[in-house]
Amino acid sequence: MHLKDVDLNLLRLFDAVYRARSVSRAAERLGLTQPAASQGLTRLRTLIRDPLFMRAPGGVQPTPKSDRLAPQVAAALTLLEGALGESVEFDPATSQRTFRLHLSDIGEGRFLPHLMVALRERAPGVRLASQPLPSDEIADALDSGRIDFAIGFLPMVREAPRLELFRDRYIVLLREGHPFTRKRRTGAALLQALRELEFVNVRTHADTLRILQRLRVEDRLRLTAEHFMALPSIVRATDLAVVMPRDIARGFAEAGGFAIVEPPVAGRDFAVSLHWSRRFEGDAGIRWLLNLIHQLFNRRETT
Repeated sequence: MHLKDVDLNLLRLFDAVYRARSVSRAAERLGLTQPAASQGLTRLRTLIRDPLFMRAPGGVQPTPKSDRLAPQVAAALTLLEGALGESVEFDPATSQRTFRLHLSDIGEGRFLPHLMVALRERAPGVRLASQPLPSDEIADALDSGRIDFAIGFLPMVREAPRLELFRDRYIVLLREGHPFTRKRRTGAALLQALRELEFVNVRTHADTLRILQRLRVEDRLRLTAEHFMALPSIVRATDLAVVMPRDIARGFAEAGGFAIVEPPVAGRDFAVSLHWSRRFEGDAGIRWLLNLIHQLFNRRETT
């Protein structure tokens, strides 16, 4: 195969499929129909004499040949974009693009309602897909383009650029009228009293388990649930306590039926940040959504 035989658009298609791990998602990002994308991929397979991608659950999996080609293709496309001076324009009013975000279940409840309202007003055709990933996959997923953004407290995502949105802290949420709330305590007395409570936790939120360990109440854990948003109903119906972010707990408490206790434990403060990949900073759509999320949620102080 010679370079003269390869259409640049086929390389853009290869890069998009490799990053998205899906022909349909790649077609969507490039503004192609799925049949057109499939036909282009067939042409490229013939030229390279390799299947390039194999069917896999939820999309496609690259072949070893694709894994070897992908870094060079991506670097070449980035170089060309830089040489041409600017990436393709993004018009939020007419775009039909889908952006994919890593969010935990609690993050979905915190961010998606406000974000969807803003998109309805400013970009009615733009779609979002929440795609929660294991913590050790987030950085690679950002760099490969499987997801466009990750939002949350993600200290394991070290190399990707990030923008701090706000600071938060872990608190203990109880039902209103819980016997614990009848007596005011502070300092060491409060910590000792917390060790007499029984707790519920969510297995997918490892950092709350860290706070339980610092409170020295792991042996008081009576229920491990799968989903964070189920916890308020459990807490309201029982004497169980839960460690959770104060920003979320305030919403429950304002609606009534809950009490918040602030434990004086080290390491309870944390930052919620927006993460993306430096590889795609030139993408006009990425820049637009990054700015929108920043406008909607930037609130750095803890009050």
